[in-house]
Amino acid sequence: MAQINFTLTEEEILQVLTGDRDEGMRYLLEKIVNLIMKAESEEQLGALKYERSESRQDYRNGTRERELTTRIGTIVLEVPRHRNEPFHTMVFENYQRSEASLIAAMVQMVIAGVSTRKVSKVVETLCGKEFSKSTVSELCKMLDKEVNAFRNRRLDNIDAPFLMVDATYFKVRNDHKIGSKAFMVALAFKSDGRREIVGFDVYDAEDNYSWKRFFESLKDRGLTSVQMVISDAHKSIRTSLAKVYPEAAWQRCQVHLERNVLDEAPPKYKEAIKLALRDIFNAETLEEARKLKDNLAEEYSDVAEKAMDLLDAGFEDAITAMCLPKRIRIALRTTNILERLNRELKRRSDVIGIFPNEGSLLRLMGSIAIEYSDTQGMAQSLYSDKNFNQIRRDLTMTLRRIANEQLNLLAAA
Repeated sequence: MAQINFTLTEEEILQVLTGDRDEGMRYLLEKIVNLIMKAESEEQLGALKYERSESRQDYRNGTRERELTTRIGTIVLEVPRHRNEPFHTMVFENYQRSEASLIAAMVQMVIAGVSTRKVSKVVETLCGKEFSKSTVSELCKMLDKEVNAFRNRRLDNIDAPFLMVDATYFKVRNDHKIGSKAFMVALAFKSDGRREIVGFDVYDAEDNYSWKRFFESLKDRGLTSVQMVISDAHKSIRTSLAKVYPEAAWQRCQVHLERNVLDEAPPKYKEAIKLALRDIFNAETLEEARKLKDNLAEEYSDVAEKAMDLLDAGFEDAITAMCLPKRIRIALRTTNILERLNRELKRRSDVIGIFPNEGSLLRLMGSIAIEYSDTQGMAQSLYSDKNFNQIRRDLTMTLRRIANEQLNLLAAA
């Protein structure tokens, strides 16, 4: 690079030493950077100003002003212009990298649950550059490409015998009205024991149409190896599952069933019934679980009839996981794993309150789901048994038999 000669007059030195410190530093930085660009220009042209030289590559064409925001304020630069080839400077290359990092950090702050208003204040305090909250929101739209690519990716290479689904609701403004939108999520448990978010989308409600479309999107993208689905007892899930994945057995979340039973139990018997339910669901064998359930029903059928009817109606669907090895059974008998994700989605959405549109909901919640999926991918494998593939082959016939029985009961109902 060409040599840079930097000189200050006596007046300039006094101004820097006796004046406002920040103003003086901005003045020095502005002068130094302009000299750097002048030297870069001379090097690219192959000649000094007004110099006649055989090595000259191009000619000057004046300058243009450009502002550069730094930690000590905004400086105004005189950027050289060349007649034929564009002028290149390392100053703006470094600045663009820093600006890109700043934008990425701002977007990550929003994903982490910081409001756009707070993000703009933090950036202004740290960098001296103001970003309005609407600008921050616009920058977050950079996430759309990543979110859509993840949401629509092919799933042909994913062998996932177990699938967990759930939905949570958020307030969204639509046509000047505020309503609830369902954010549906599907978490796959792959054959290697790792977990991965395989689908998420926003729908108006949890109805048959929405859940059917959601399951169809998974299957159309290549998720065809599902043998068991874990969810709550939402009727639309069951109806849609029977149409899209009829060969998959259904595990009703035991926690949800327990809550439903306890809601109908008289207050004086709640604690005793709760302890009995825990014993049932923690039983070592299917036979033991059924025996404990029959004993509970016999003891409380007179004083908590409605609660026992609910238990009887949902019991078989809630013990589908009993045919699995114990370690796998514990993880797959409830939707607790997805419930934790739902709580995180709610926590990070609290700073927003009401989403301005459906796109912003999908953008932010989708980004969090992707982040969660990456974390789950690094989690410990669900299957501790090295011979899981052999265990899975043995389970296939059992799960298909259970699926057929459940389909027959659903059709009869």
